Amino acid sequence: MTGAAAQYKKQDGTVSVSADGKTVSWKPASSALQPLAIAIEHIGNLQQTPATSPKASIKIVVQEPSPQAGNHTLTFTSAAARDDQQEITAQLRKWIETFKTQNLPPPAPAAGGGSGGGASAAMAMAQTVTAAAKGKEEAYDDAKLLADLELQMSLLNSNPALRQRFDRALQEKPDSVSIMQFSNQFWSTRVHMLRSHITEKSQATGTYNVLSVIKSKTVNGTLMLSLTKEQIELLFRQHPVVQKAYNENVPQLSEGDFWERFFHSRLMKKLKGERIQEKDVQDPKLDKYLTYDEAADDSQDLLASSIPTFINIEQNENNHSQKQGNRPDFTMNPSHYEKAPILRVLNRMSEKMMKEVPPSDASRHGPVGLDEETYKELQLRDLQLADDDNRVVLRVQDQSRFFSAGQSVHTSTSAATYTKRTPAQALSTLQQDLRTLGVNKSNTNSVDLHTTIDINDDSSSDEEDAAPQKTKVGSKSSRSAATSHVISALKKRNLHNDDYASSKSIPTSERAKELDVSEAVLDTLTMTHNTTVEFLHYFWAVFYSGDPDRANEIAKLIETLDKSLDRIKAVANMAETDRATRIENAKRDNEFANQRNAKKRKFDPEAIKGGAQAVNQIVEPLLRAINAARSQYQKALQEQMASSGP
Repeated sequence: MTGAAAQYKKQDGTVSVSADGKTVSWKPASSALQPLAIAIEHIGNLQQTPATSPKASIKIVVQEPSPQAGNHTLTFTSAAARDDQQEITAQLRKWIETFKTQNLPPPAPAAGGGSGGGASAAMAMAQTVTAAAKGKEEAYDDAKLLADLELQMSLLNSNPALRQRFDRALQEKPDSVSIMQFSNQFWSTRVHMLRSHITEKSQATGTYNVLSVIKSKTVNGTLMLSLTKEQIELLFRQHPVVQKAYNENVPQLSEGDFWERFFHSRLMKKLKGERIQEKDVQDPKLDKYLTYDEAADDSQDLLASSIPTFINIEQNENNHSQKQGNRPDFTMNPSHYEKAPILRVLNRMSEKMMKEVPPSDASRHGPVGLDEETYKELQLRDLQLADDDNRVVLRVQDQSRFFSAGQSVHTSTSAATYTKRTPAQALSTLQQDLRTLGVNKSNTNSVDLHTTIDINDDSSSDEEDAAPQKTKVGSKSSRSAATSHVISALKKRNLHNDDYASSKSIPTSERAKELDVSEAVLDTLTMTHNTTVEFLHYFWAVFYSGDPDRANEIAKLIETLDKSLDRIKAVANMAETDRATRIENAKRDNEFANQRNAKKRKFDPEAIKGGAQAVNQIVEPLLRAINAARSQYQKALQEQMASSGP
């Protein structure tokens, strides 16, 4: 057993590591404190002061499930304190790595012969170093998430919309698809949701300032205080002075009296960072702890040694252009505690909460300090004159190829016609149009705008029986038709490209009103759309799998897609029935209005929007997707039958 003289909470004693490497213990020289025993397998972090520090200390961070959870600081006091620190630290690191290695799976044997011993040792070392990272990655592996039925059920229970979509698609799946196949396909497209859900479940509430959440209230002249066991434990951990006062006074006072006196004491105001005034109630039993320094229990060298000097306020007081340092602002002067106690209390509380978080950018068992790489990251490189330009230079040689891709797919028919014309043809057409402009009697070329753009002042918009005339390019009728066409295209694009987040925030009633359908039709259409999309995903996954044994499954999926078309048609008929009902009601209201008024009003049934036309417009992209799947299947089926021969 290795032992060394060390102080724990300002009490002398001896720290030692057991011979079997299971525990590290500290025994006091007197009976002022209880002995301390920590299981090495529960150690989550180990830190030590650097060689430049005047004190030789180590800090042991014990994880939460252990009864000794928290931070434990040991300061070596012998003449060879630095050597004792190195020896104890080396023993602890060795046993910590041993426990980590025992929890790893056995490495796979090397493929080589006798010369593979060195490679196997190197592989074992690599597995030891990356064990923690691999364990975290395996928890979020796709195969593991897809096989976790409990996680999938938890996600379905927490997301009603996803649960409804899953149940509806499960009811309408083809009989040839088993439940396991359907489940695998359903979750294969939602692995990101499973990963996000398991991450959310693995998160736990961190430490917090417990004094800020404990509130007291007076009911009928009696002070009522709600204090849980967890809050008391956290209060003792954050403020050791409270635990010290509790241990020394609770045998004489009841527990209720102690907490009542504490929350009315000056000690409470000091711990919260409030100013202590003369009118505050004095308590002889608790006021003696006002001079207790909580910072003395923790070794400040563990934190101060890791702070670079160029951001240290106390060391940079003279580094000011006016040679005044930090004195103009009293909040920046570290000596003025009474003027702003809340600042130091908040800083100390933040420091305590950050100590509970292990560093993610450094070794868990390495010495505390600023390494060279971190120092370079903190340097103000933008102030250096000879700084290298680290911007990414983008060199584009031919920009046209980035904008011409896919034009044949998304270009309209008229635009495709114009692209076939050469500049000479376009100029010739323009010159021909200019020659046809009207010429007045004085043989002077002029343009009659009314004739050119086909405006007739004597015409009336109410003439419905007039014979249709051929429209000219640029005329009023053609411009009105073009405006209507553009507005219709914009509405259609907005309908199909609506943002998902914004659509979820809009109530169903408003959404149905925008689409000119009823709420019942919209709900039914939404469910039909969701299940059809699921079957489309499944169809393409099976279609491109290349497995000939699943040909019958593809045929069943095509039948399912045909049934989806029937369901969409049924929803369209339902919407058309609702529209017919609204037309009858509007027609009846119009007849009543004509009976009451002298001026008759003509009824236009086309003014009532919605019906099957609105439904077909909404599901137009879905219908194209179904037809594309059916055409690809028919094409592949014909090719297969042609290759097989008679």
